[in-house]
Amino acid sequence: MPKIRFHKLAAIAVLIGFAAWMGTGAFSSVGSAADKSATTDKSVTADKHAGADQPEAAKTKAAEAEPKVAPRTVAVVTPPRRTYARAIRISGLTEADKRAVLATRVAGVIEKLPVKQGDHVKTGDLVLMLAAEEKISSVDNAKQLLVQRKAELDAAEKLAKTGNLPKLQLDTARSNLTLAQSQLDTAQAELDRNEVKAPFDGVIDRVPVELGSSVMQGGEVATILKLDPIIARGEISERDLRYVKIGDEADVRLVNDQKVKGTVRYISRDASAQTRTFRVEVAIPNADGSIPAGMTAEIALSAEPTSAVLLPRSVVTLGDKGDLGIRAVGKDAKVAFFPIDLVDDTPNGLVLGGIPEDARIIVAGQELVKEGDLVKPVEADQAIISKLIGEATAGTQ
Repeated sequence: MPKIRFHKLAAIAVLIGFAAWMGTGAFSSVGSAADKSATTDKSVTADKHAGADQPEAAKTKAAEAEPKVAPRTVAVVTPPRRTYARAIRISGLTEADKRAVLATRVAGVIEKLPVKQGDHVKTGDLVLMLAAEEKISSVDNAKQLLVQRKAELDAAEKLAKTGNLPKLQLDTARSNLTLAQSQLDTAQAELDRNEVKAPFDGVIDRVPVELGSSVMQGGEVATILKLDPIIARGEISERDLRYVKIGDEADVRLVNDQKVKGTVRYISRDASAQTRTFRVEVAIPNADGSIPAGMTAEIALSAEPTSAVLLPRSVVTLGDKGDLGIRAVGKDAKVAFFPIDLVDDTPNGLVLGGIPEDARIIVAGQELVKEGDLVKPVEADQAIISKLIGEATAGTQ
């Protein structure tokens, strides 16, 4: 009985141990990790040997076998060159050559007012006179005294020649005459202060007073304008300043479509702090006064002629730095950018300078390429060439 129990217990212990070992699953990984590690090591070793054995030429061929982007096709043209006069157009307005606000030098009542608005006056013409009876009387008295002093001096000189008058009395007579002349000049100056006269030839533009009214010292009594010549004033940019000089002719178109010619008479040498522009004045003959002051005007200044090309506005584009210019194709079939010098802006197109003579300008596709790109240039069709030639011919007529 005891033996039977021992065998049973032993069998049960073995069974329990076997069941525990089976439950851990350790038997399934036996040899697997080693095999996997060995397989991985063999694969890496094979790859290293394969990479080492691959020649450099094979790599180069593989790179060359990659697909390349075909050069973009662009239309180019070599436009005809012409000599154009550089046109500088600026906006401005007309103003009087001279403008003066006349005022009284003393207070008083207006006695004479011989002018009215719109009257033409000459230098020295009376514009206004204040009442001054007492001053007129003073002038008359001073004139009479001067006549008396002259007579006294004549008599003294005759007596002095005969030796009947001391030299001291002769000197006194001469001094009295000088004093009388001074008193007359003073009285006349006081009277003249009651008069307002035209300082230059012009037209009376405004008379804010009436005959018989009272005015204070320094009060405005009239405005006078000199309209011949009339001045067209504008502001020129600092870039265009070098192309303009005093004496150049200018075409001026007024807002009423009247076209006149003038001459540059003044160019400021001090730029405006706000706009960095320079004042330019053009003198325009205006003998009949038909051009008023304050009218809007467009001033066209013509500089020295320069070699340029006429191109449609569509060819102008922006460079990498934001400059305006055109794109062209060089001899190496690569795109180049040329900043432009705007010579003129005409109804037929833009007159551009600063472009090399042999430049093949891109007229189609310039916005799709950039500097340095390799392109396939083809000559523009005959219609575009004919248009460019026609516009250039029209622009020179």
